[in-house]
Amino acid sequence: MILVEKVNHKHELKEFIAFPATLYPDDPAWIDPLYIERAEHLSEKNPGTEHIKWQAWIARKEGRIVGRITAQIDTLHRKLYGDDTGHFGLIDAVNDAEVFRALFNAAEIWLTSQGARRITGPFGLNINQESGLLINGFDRPPSALMAHGKPYYGARVEEQGYVKGTDLLAYWMRLAELHFSPSITRLMDKVRQKVTIRRLNRKKFAEEMQVMRDIFNSGWQKNWGFVPFTEHEFATMGDQLKILVPDDMIYIAEIDATPCAFIVGLPNINEAIANLKGRLLPFGWAKLLWRLKVSGVRTARVPLMGVRLEYQFSRTGPIMALLLIEALRDSFAKHNIDALEMSWILEANSGMRNMLERIGAVPYKRYRLYEKQLG
Repeated sequence: MILVEKVNHKHELKEFIAFPATLYPDDPAWIDPLYIERAEHLSEKNPGTEHIKWQAWIARKEGRIVGRITAQIDTLHRKLYGDDTGHFGLIDAVNDAEVFRALFNAAEIWLTSQGARRITGPFGLNINQESGLLINGFDRPPSALMAHGKPYYGARVEEQGYVKGTDLLAYWMRLAELHFSPSITRLMDKVRQKVTIRRLNRKKFAEEMQVMRDIFNSGWQKNWGFVPFTEHEFATMGDQLKILVPDDMIYIAEIDATPCAFIVGLPNINEAIANLKGRLLPFGWAKLLWRLKVSGVRTARVPLMGVRLEYQFSRTGPIMALLLIEALRDSFAKHNIDALEMSWILEANSGMRNMLERIGAVPYKRYRLYEKQLG
């Protein structure tokens, strides 16, 4: 018999966070997330909870935890798309159809009580956070803030009536293989005459973060499932970036002194925490700081990039993105970073995908967002 329990107390939340590690004892691609970071993410310290209402469950079989799931309602999403949508996320379970059925049944009953008639996911907790179910690329460890999973997850989710909404792609790029063809170089040189690429101004860090938020919300507003970042969310993200990201890994592109695009390069934290088993104490925090600040990591991820909507359908927009990648390449080389992940990219974003593939990037992971109509 499978018992599905709501997560209502701290000890249950600890079990919820710790459970996925039990599924991957022999998986070399698995990296334990930092427990303290996961606990803060699933607490009121996460500014997303100002507009997200959520509930979590764990499933037990013969007294042993065998699965987990969340369900959530995002009021910002509902303002844009209507009051009938809810979401699921953080799905992990043993390979048992009955367990998946019980978990999704609990989530769907709760979402129905919140007025949901359509469900999308997985999100943890919304699309601006960890998104998508890994479909291809299980042999490589996930980059920072990206998900891992089991190969059977997709089939088990689809057994519950969920179908593909869209796919998200992660691109891998080795800096030694990054190249700009002569024709692209000529276009870059032409656009470079009117575009200024500058580093983020750390003396005005808070202001710069809101500039980037404005660009992101403009550039992404037409994308599948878009939800805008709030000022509080981006400011909190800025507090983290200030610690983890060197000054020369955040660049802003300007035209006539007006910010039009930006890019953020994040040293791959997962590379740094791979053997910490999710713990920063007693010495994990020192190891993490040493690896990030002293010994360095060899890979990075571009988790944030945006071009204002008005430039996306012109020749200037895509070339501005290339100029930002060029600036970041030189900074990565300075910090002995050999390769980076560009993620995530919507499957339907053919312009960005073609551009990345033309300069040497290859898609190496695919994540799926599902949807289901209720009733």
